[in-house]
Amino acid sequence: MTSSVPFAAAITGIGMMTAAGGGTDTAWRAVLAAAGTLAQPTPTLAGLPTDMSCWVPSFDADALLGRRKAWRLDRSSQLALAATAEAVRDSGLDSASWDGARVGVVIGSGIGGATSWEREHTVLLREGPLKVSPLLVPMLAINMSAGHIAMEHQAYGPNFVAATACASGATAIGLARELLRSNACDIVITGGTEACLVPSIIAGFSQMKALSRIDNPQTASRPFDATRTGFVPAEGAAILVLERSEHARARRARIHAHITGYGASADAYHATAPDPKGRGAERALRAALHDARVGAAEVDHVNAHGTSTPLNDAVEAHVIHKTLGDRPAVTSAKGVFGHAFGASGAIEAAVTALTMEYAIIPPTANLTAKDPRIHIDVVSHGPRQGNVEVAVSNSFGFGGQNGVLVFTR
Repeated sequence: MTSSVPFAAAITGIGMMTAAGGGTDTAWRAVLAAAGTLAQPTPTLAGLPTDMSCWVPSFDADALLGRRKAWRLDRSSQLALAATAEAVRDSGLDSASWDGARVGVVIGSGIGGATSWEREHTVLLREGPLKVSPLLVPMLAINMSAGHIAMEHQAYGPNFVAATACASGATAIGLARELLRSNACDIVITGGTEACLVPSIIAGFSQMKALSRIDNPQTASRPFDATRTGFVPAEGAAILVLERSEHARARRARIHAHITGYGASADAYHATAPDPKGRGAERALRAALHDARVGAAEVDHVNAHGTSTPLNDAVEAHVIHKTLGDRPAVTSAKGVFGHAFGASGAIEAAVTALTMEYAIIPPTANLTAKDPRIHIDVVSHGPRQGNVEVAVSNSFGFGGQNGVLVFTR
């Protein structure tokens, strides 16, 4: 018999590494200020049709992780470990003393160790196979971010990576909640990481005509705006510590928000384009609401996937309006942070949790003239105060892979 009460996973820790810089507070202040895309010309992309991206500034892996450890890791794992350290601190847990057999790790990543792969491929071409690093395979393998987090924090429970393209972070968080619901774990470290701002990847996106063609880095990402032309590529990581509610209550933990619903689906339509009618996204959204046992009319806020591409924004807005009506206040964080691919769903989940905790809905940066075909309430020109009891975070990936999370207070 199915319970009428949804399973609520408590978010007790948040850690973020974004284009705003290191730390959750830094990211939260940037998204509230709608500071515009934190993009900069990127030396490694010089000569490409698009050479701007949103990278994590002043990230010193040697200082944060120790030089001996940092040089063995791809940048994606470095970002993940830095964000995890903050999330565990924020949770108030002590990984040196917890029951590691009851702690799992589920991380989302779309591409994995692209920086290491591209660098060592260049070495192969220029200097030959004997100069390629023996650490290449463990640096590039997509599962290694989760593996290194477990090693660092004595987490001996289930450990894996979810790869659903740009939905990976949300998929990972949804699967982490399932580990708690099944009682396989009491604590799960989850989220997403991505660091693929390398010429081959960005050239591929450029050739697809997916990237923004607006020259000004500060306004290049403009979700739901009538003049949007594409997304701005980004790197980053966001990690959440999830706990079974009774576990969190027993230790009187601070709870940022709860995750009470998860829905997933496939468009089964096209490799890179969304179903123009949004049928897959709608199925995931309705499944998440059903899982959370909430009605469409109860949703106060939607943190949209909102990539700033003409087709994605239009389809997503259609799905939101059809399923939820025009009541929810909608925002996209990609106007600030850019599109961090497999990490984006986790970054947006963290922002959604903070939105609920502080009762402030961030604005969508660079939205000056909403596309007249979009009939939803997109927050712009400043944050909006107000309690958010139920929120939704959408994530959609290439391959038509969709993940939707529902949050409650």
